[in-house]
Amino acid sequence: MPRKSSSKGIATVAKAASRQESAPLPPVQPGLEDCCRSGCTPCVFDLYDDAMDRYRIEMAAWQSRHPGAPASK
Repeated sequence: MPRKSSSKGIATVAKAASRQESAPLPPVQPGLEDCCRSGCTPCVFDLYDDAMDRYRIEMAAWQSRHPGAPASK
């Protein structure tokens, strides 16, 4: 006889996966020496700003899924 899937089992798996989900890591900030100062578009600092925008969105979403988790620095 085939086994029926239970929503209780699925919820347990989802909770376990949620506990194991790591917080997103912030992007590495480029150093001043990483910029060639030739007016590139995009500049490494523009790319970093874009990555920080994505990180903030990802962190806010992660924190909404983990309301008891400590805020990152």
